[in-house]
Amino acid sequence: MWCWWASPWGSDMEYTNHDLTEGNILKTLLVFAIPFLIANILQSLYGAVDLFVIGKYCAAESVAAVSTGTQVTQIVTSLITGLTLGSTVIIGRYMGCQKYDLVKKTIGTTLTVFALTALLLTALMLLFERPLLTLLSTPEESFSLTIQYVGICAAGNLFVCGYNAISAILRGYGDSTRPMIFVAVACVLNIILDFVFVKFFGMGVSGTALATIISQAFSMLTAIVYLKRSHFIFDFRPASFRPVPALAKELAQVGIPISFQELMIRISFLYLMTVMNGCGVYAAAVVGISSKYDVFAMLSGTSVANALAALTAHNIGAGKPERARRSLWYGLSFALCISFLFWLWAQISPQSMIGVFTSDADVIAAGIPFFRSCSYDYFLVTIVFCLNGYLNGEQKTVWTMVSSCAGALLLRIPMVYLFSRFFASDLGKLGMIAPTVSGIMACYTFVYVLLEKRKTK
Repeated sequence: MWCWWASPWGSDMEYTNHDLTEGNILKTLLVFAIPFLIANILQSLYGAVDLFVIGKYCAAESVAAVSTGTQVTQIVTSLITGLTLGSTVIIGRYMGCQKYDLVKKTIGTTLTVFALTALLLTALMLLFERPLLTLLSTPEESFSLTIQYVGICAAGNLFVCGYNAISAILRGYGDSTRPMIFVAVACVLNIILDFVFVKFFGMGVSGTALATIISQAFSMLTAIVYLKRSHFIFDFRPASFRPVPALAKELAQVGIPISFQELMIRISFLYLMTVMNGCGVYAAAVVGISSKYDVFAMLSGTSVANALAALTAHNIGAGKPERARRSLWYGLSFALCISFLFWLWAQISPQSMIGVFTSDADVIAAGIPFFRSCSYDYFLVTIVFCLNGYLNGEQKTVWTMVSSCAGALLLRIPMVYLFSRFFASDLGKLGMIAPTVSGIMACYTFVYVLLEKRKTK
């Protein structure tokens, strides 16, 4: 039975989690995945609200600045996501075989490693932000604004890492509801601060970045206080933050391949952003807006993938691999139904999608063909996500790393280069790159899953 956030500051609460190894498979998956989906929707509102507020109250160069700056900050998010998913898988495996002492030690190791990672990422971002933005061909009109955005976001890396680490730990523990509540707190605060800083204080791009890091800091601190009061397995005392070398190594072995694949994927998309930036402010704005819809349209895939990683880890730890495999097919069917709706919207009325973020007629006109073609990626990449989520739960992270890196380096980047040479002015053709890459990846990943199933039998 799940315990909701009733009387959160009481001292007599008992922390409970959901057993992912028993009961109806479809019900267990949905009960675990839906809070995941809601949390990811809310988390995606961070960037979407930033862009919406900037588009409503600022000029096109500010929209381009947030669009490009978000691509840079997502590099950090991608690295963190990989490591946190590694933590989810390891904790889930130990929970499945009921090794609770190792669960506690893994949590302490995770939080300590992430604190050090945050400091390193902050230093790297501040050191290389200007060369990176130059490399991305950031439009001159928006360059200084992008520097502001990235610099402020870099200062909040500790909160980003801490917030994501705690959420990953809870999901590995079998709880996806409380992370959803914590992200809801951050999302509401972020929306309020966006309007306060941009509309009323006139802070522009820097206001949106400041709103984001303040809201994430508040969410992280709220989560820590709540968990300390609810008798969580980890007590958050200084003495408990002692990394165990063997567990740190295991976290690295599982998490680093995931982080590396996320980094390679992000680099390939940054290359696309570079090409689009070279086409001017309007094209850059189109890709920025499109990236927001990519996140929302693929949320069902990413949510189910992350849920599958935790659920698979629990069931593998409990010696129930067939239950994990059946969860994959249920989850994939659910995710495809949702992503299909976004594809349909992009085909019928792409102008209304773009119009949510900007009223600039030139941006809307440039974006219509791009949205219609790139939207095929919504359901193709969902297949890739779900298959990789299942494989990550089996700790086949080296395979998913090789697969994703091949898609990024051998498929996406060469295609972007060729299409930009021959179809530079045709955004519709440039939009076909992503679905083509995802379609190829979906085919060979599906074959690998079937081969692994046969080998296991």
